[in-house]
Amino acid sequence: MALTGRAALLAALGSLPVGIWEPGLTSLLAVNAPLALACACDFALAAPVRHLRLTRSGDTSARLGEQADVTLTVTNPSRRLLRANLRDAWPPSSWQPGTEIAASRHHLTVPAGERRRITTRLRPTRRGDRQADRVTIRSYGPLGLLSRQGTHKVPWTVRVLPPFTSRKHLPSKLARLRELDGRTSVLTRGEGTEFDSLREYVPGDDTRSIDWRATARQATVAVRTWRPERDRHILLVLDTGRTSAGRVGDVPRLDASMDAALLLAALASRAGDRVDLLAHDRRVRALVQGRAAGDVLPSLVNAMATLEPELVETDSRGLTATALRAAPRRSLIVLLTTLDAAPVEEGLLPVLARLTQRHTVLLASVADPHIAHMATARGNIDAIYESAAAAHAQSERHRIAEQLRRHGVTVVDATPDELAPALADAYLALKAAGRL
Repeated sequence: MALTGRAALLAALGSLPVGIWEPGLTSLLAVNAPLALACACDFALAAPVRHLRLTRSGDTSARLGEQADVTLTVTNPSRRLLRANLRDAWPPSSWQPGTEIAASRHHLTVPAGERRRITTRLRPTRRGDRQADRVTIRSYGPLGLLSRQGTHKVPWTVRVLPPFTSRKHLPSKLARLRELDGRTSVLTRGEGTEFDSLREYVPGDDTRSIDWRATARQATVAVRTWRPERDRHILLVLDTGRTSAGRVGDVPRLDASMDAALLLAALASRAGDRVDLLAHDRRVRALVQGRAAGDVLPSLVNAMATLEPELVETDSRGLTATALRAAPRRSLIVLLTTLDAAPVEEGLLPVLARLTQRHTVLLASVADPHIAHMATARGNIDAIYESAAAAHAQSERHRIAEQLRRHGVTVVDATPDELAPALADAYLALKAAGRL
């Protein structure tokens, strides 16, 4: 079979004597002059890498699990055609495992004086800021025998935001909110704080809601209907201490707490309530205050993106003092923390009265679904021991929850998939009862 192009040239040059260098010798014993000449010419015709101009554009943020496209523009100011392989390096967590090589490597050809765009498609696997590393370019001559290689720093940052998977529950919670707020034909009875309208008394109504003046003017008993007050203040407090680092299923507890906080923030802002965020362990990690209703969710998502659990014990006194400063007037304080015995009994309970005497407190905690599965285990000695351990753990959580309830705290203890809707339901229940 006849060889053509570069393969034929290499075969022909390879048949000539090859240069040999032996260690310790001071001269080259034999020289393949044609091959050396071809390599030198090929190297000379390769476009220089140092003077290339590189710029970036594209996405600056993406939700976890979604893709982000970053465009790299390569301008060739030289008089030679650029034939190159390019590697656009990013941190390993910028891609799904096993896809980095295909996603980060590109081949491009840029004529003299022109520019080309290439797109690197990221699909991050962790929250936070992903910063571009080096761009490495290997420029080849027309024969591909030798190449020039160089690197460029082209800064770019993609912020990976929380995925907010619980937003699928938002339509149903908003429908319930409209019912509570009197925007549908469903009337809310009882203990709201803003007067809505009058209607006829039916058995089961609270007699304290009877409007005696209106009753005196008509033949039937009239009762007042209420709607929850608007423009209440809600402070979401994320505990970022060591207990938030524990993984439940595939995600840390902190991520599940964030998801629940985002659903509650979206719901409360639609209800006309003011929502702030505090993230704290031994110091303040994030603080979002005073945002308008339309800016609340983007601000919270952006602040949560870079939060990571800290392997330190949470300072409950410091957290409480900071929360009181952030909520000087009566508010709903939502603590997203643990129900483990030691952190609650030694840290939270001694300072809880400072919160409950002025504010309504709701505590939400992530439960491990594996514990419930272990509790049902049977069949052998190991399974029985697992079941006993799980039962003990569940009993401890129930005991701690009851202690908190006796102090006036509303407790939500649910698995990661159920925590967000359960917390939203608890908020709606408090709003319907006029406790906000």
